[in-house]
Formats: sequence, structure tokens, C-alpha cells
Amino acid sequence: MNPLQRIQCRRAFLSSSAGMLGGAALSTLLAGDAIAAKVAHSNGVVDPLHFAPQAKRVIFLCMAGGPSHLDTFDYKPKLAELDGQPMPDSYTEGQPIAQLQGKKLTCMAPQHRFDAHGESGQQISRVFQHIPDVADDICILRSLKTEAINHDPAHTFMNTGTTISGRPSVGSWLLYGLGRECEDLPGFIVMTSTGGGENQPIASRQWHSGFLPGQFQGVHFHSTGDPVLYVRNPAGVTADDQRAVIDTVQALNRQRDETVRDPEIATRIAQAELAFKMQMSVPQLVDLSAESQETLDLYGTKGADGTFAGNCLLARRLAESGVRFIQLYHRGWDHHAGIKKGIVDTAKHIDRATAALIKDLKRRGMLDETLVIWGGEFGRTPMAQGDGRDHHMKGFSMFMAGGGVKGGMTYGATDELGYNAAENIVHVHDLHATMLRLLGIDHEKLTFQYRGRDFRLTDVEGRVVEGILA
Repeated sequence: MNPLQRIQCRRAFLSSSAGMLGGAALSTLLAGDAIAAKVAHSNGVVDPLHFAPQAKRVIFLCMAGGPSHLDTFDYKPKLAELDGQPMPDSYTEGQPIAQLQGKKLTCMAPQHRFDAHGESGQQISRVFQHIPDVADDICILRSLKTEAINHDPAHTFMNTGTTISGRPSVGSWLLYGLGRECEDLPGFIVMTSTGGGENQPIASRQWHSGFLPGQFQGVHFHSTGDPVLYVRNPAGVTADDQRAVIDTVQALNRQRDETVRDPEIATRIAQAELAFKMQMSVPQLVDLSAESQETLDLYGTKGADGTFAGNCLLARRLAESGVRFIQLYHRGWDHHAGIKKGIVDTAKHIDRATAALIKDLKRRGMLDETLVIWGGEFGRTPMAQGDGRDHHMKGFSMFMAGGGVKGGMTYGATDELGYNAAENIVHVHDLHATMLRLLGIDHEKLTFQYRGRDFRLTDVEGRVVEGILA
């Protein structure tokens, strides 16, 4: 070939390659628009469901800070025998330890007695006075493990299936897959409370929609006063006035959307309409005048008072209203010191209301279709940190109730010192896969294409924990 022919061939190749890349990019953008359009006008992308659902909704009780499994749901007699003695090197050598790295490691016995409860005889610590009442309704998972040893990445992993910030949260994935049940409330709502221990911070990205359309983002409700700021019209503005403003803004947004076809404009249109409907539904939500005194006493609250108990009662009302995913954070479980007293103080804030929520859902015939999950981002070490415990990711406990889960059973186990998950190990990916399965979704098929890759909540892992399904 002469030089001119070689130049022409190179130019032809580069030109055609550019065209192919452009076509691929355009295809990805159009696919994203198609997905956004579908989810904006349907019950979700999983239609029909992959399996017959056993649950319709999830209430996730997030114990932020990392409750000690060794002092709550995983009794270890051998650890009690070794109290004050050196931790065997075979457990810890070469293992990541948060703040005890390079320090003398000493075994620390369980700080409270455990007793058998219910017909099932489940072993539960005496730090809880009320959760033992629902022992036959809960499934205790004693073999959890995660991938992060510090709070923020561990929260991120529990919520998104990755330690990389910016990915969609579990509630957003669920809403994307199933859609909203209610027309006048968000499908994914978050509330927070504090008390009992160090208030480990949490960030709003824990309930963000990531690369999913913005309409699937969680909405943070305030625990006192109006749950949503500016939900009530200012003095002198009537509902008709507000409707006129919304209609005008919506018309302008639709006109712009016809020109640029931006999925975020479609989100803005949908959310503005939802916000208008919430001006009626939200004040009714926090009006507890219809709740009986017996119900208020059951939870141990006077109403929407900012406590975990108040949030649990609101969670039940949200579930009744059709909210798909309700996440309640209680910040107070980070016990690096004074754990014997500290864990009792924190438990007092959540114990009664957790049991009340399960009892209340059950008596209203809602527990069978509501999956309740209780747990933190990780556990605590068998080794002492002074008179506290350090972060631990190799083995910890959570529990589930309702929504197609077997009650009155304990699943999995850690080793005799509570260090490693050793029997029927449940990874966080497995927890997510099981949650989706109970809601009728195959975790391998709930995907979203982003930057040329099909992403999913469980990444490339996850298995359904068949042994706990009813």
C-alpha cells in the first residue's frame, strides 16, 4: 500500500470507530430514558414479579453504631471462661482490627446473663426486657459478616451493597423494582432518633438513589413537628392558590421535557405532584388522636415526640398507608467504653418499641406481609477495649420477623469466642438477596444499566438464605 492508501485506511477506521462509540453512547442514553419513562408510569420495572411475594413492605430498624452481638443475641460460655485472659493469636493474627491493632488483646466475658425465652427457647440477653416477649416471632441470625470495619463504609455497605459512596440504597432499589403503593406519600421514608450512647453520625447519602432516577430517593421525615418542612401553606395561601402554582410550574416543566427529554425533569414533575398531595396526607399522618391509649402505652410514647418509640408508631402508620420501605435509625450503639452500663441505657430506648411494633403489626394482621429487620452495621469484638468493645465485622447478629420468615428460630453461629461467623454464614449480600426474594424479586434480575454495566444491589454475589424462609 502506498502512504496515501494507509492514511485513508486509518482515517476510515477512526471515523467508523467514532461512529460506533457514538452509537453505543446514544443507545445507553435512550435505554436510560426508556427505563425512566417505564418506572414513571408503572408499578416498577419488575412486572410481573419473579416470585409470589411473601412481603409487601420492609421496616428496617437500623441500630447505628454496632450493637455487641456478644451482649445481646449470641451467648458465649467459653468467652466467659477466658475473661481477662489473652485472646488466642489463632483468631486475630493478620486480621484487621479497628482501634485495637497492635495492642494487647484480652478476652472480655459477656456482660449480662442470657435466658431462654418462648416455646422456641431462644437465648436473649437480659439487657432486653420486652424483645423476649416476641421470641417466637423473630428469627435470630447469628452468623452475619460484612466487608467494612469502620462506621461510615459499613453503613454504606449495609445500605447499598458496596463501600463505594454514591450507589443506590436498598430502599431505592426496592422502590425502583416494585414502585409505590401509595399516591400521597413517598415510597421510601427515613426517620432518626438518638439516645443511650455515643451518637455515631449518619449521612443522607445512606438513603440516596445514586444513579437511579431521583424519584426513588428516600425522604427524611423529621421526628418532631411537621415531618416535612413547609408542608403547610403559609398564612393567606389557600389550597386552590397552591394548586394553581403547581399547575403552572408543571406545564413549564412538561414543555421543557418535550424539548430535552431529561429523566430528571420527569422526576421533578412527579415529585412536585407528590409534594402537593403530601400537604394533605402528612398532617393526617402525625395526628394520633385516633390511636388508643392502650396503643400509646404499648409503644411507650405520647406520639410524634422524636423518640425511637414515636418513630416506631409512625412506622406502623406509614406501613398502613402503603409506604414500601421504612428505615428507622437509632444512633447510640457505639460502646467503645463502659459497655456494661451503656448497652443497657441504649437498649432502654429501643427495646419496648421494637417489641411493640412486632406485636402491633401482628394483632392488626400486617406482620405476615411486613418484613421487619433489626440490626447494626457490624458487631463488637470479643476482646476488651478497656471496659468497652471495638468494631467487629467477622461475625455479628441481626434478627428478622414477619414477611415470610420463620419465627422462633436461630440461624447460623459464630465460633466459640464469637469472633468468626462459622456456621451457615450470612453475608450482607445474602441478606439483601433474601429480602428481595421475600418481596418477589430475583436479586440477579433487578438491574440498572449505568456507564455500560448492568448494576444490581447484590453486585455479583448473594444467595437467598433458604433455611429461614417460612
